[in-house]
Amino acid sequence: MELLADDIKRSICSLFEVYADEKGVQRVVTPIEYPGTSDRIVVRVRPQQDGGYSVDENGDAAMYANMADGDTESEVVKRWIDDLPESGPVTMDEDETLIVKGYDTRLIAPSIFRVAEAAQHLYALATTRGERHPSDFKERLSRALLEIAAELGLKHHENVDLPISGGLLADHVLDTPTPLIVIAATGATRLLEAEVIHMQYRMQKTPGFVLAVVESQKAVGKKQFERANYYTGKTVIFDDHNLKGLVSASLN
Repeated sequence: MELLADDIKRSICSLFEVYADEKGVQRVVTPIEYPGTSDRIVVRVRPQQDGGYSVDENGDAAMYANMADGDTESEVVKRWIDDLPESGPVTMDEDETLIVKGYDTRLIAPSIFRVAEAAQHLYALATTRGERHPSDFKERLSRALLEIAAELGLKHHENVDLPISGGLLADHVLDTPTPLIVIAATGATRLLEAEVIHMQYRMQKTPGFVLAVVESQKAVGKKQFERANYYTGKTVIFDDHNLKGLVSASLN
């Protein structure tokens, strides 16, 4: 029986892959998967300057949920996040990262399980296809751009097949001195496409300014929104008044 117990322990441990990353971070690929996918949940153990440690999933659960057209801002997700501190050591920080902090290294292993479990729950709740109110974001953006184009005397094109590889489309193109390529980033995947378009234009040295417009940070994920400003011409939250100012500035 003792040999059987040892075999079970080794088998369980072998399911977790541990890799050493930079600055002492240990990346743990767990056998736990996001529901309905084959993506395994990855947890990172990070040493802290005060001698403690943190265990987190790097915000992947929220990112994957947004990419799967989930809703991390739904009422059920908000209630679950609010209740997290009462159910265990896992909390969510301002970057939508599930995290456990501590000093007792004996608790690192159970913390890995708790973070992975919370990541699985968050993804499942966010991607549950309950009743969702359709957004009119794309329609509002279209109306705003049509009005701006008419007022400024600019030619406006919709659903434009861009001259880059991959067959990606622009939602709108305005004929400003440097063509203004507008992407209605309704989710994280579309925002990534805006980044790909921007990078291809830069690589091909083709004139064009990629403007990614999102309905809210939550719609694409806070981290993805902040990152996108480094990989697009500009990424903004939709506001028709400020959008007009931005287009006007591009004429100078």
